[in-house]
Amino acid sequence: MMSVRRRRGNVQILVLVGVLWGVAGCTPRVEVVAPDQPITINLNVKIDHEIRVKVDKELDQVMSNKSGLF
Repeated sequence: MMSVRRRRGNVQILVLVGVLWGVAGCTPRVEVVAPDQPITINLNVKIDHEIRVKVDKELDQVMSNKSGLF
């Protein structure tokens, strides 16, 4: 009787080892690899701005050097 139990134990251990080995083979593998070519960022941006300054003639006279304000 002991030999039958011992054989069952050995078979169970072998099955368990086989299952664990199979599960370990299915684990995902992640690799981080640098690209062969450099990364290029192409920015086609057009910056167009316009500044408009309107000054009344009276304000221009107040701000002039002759007014004595500054």
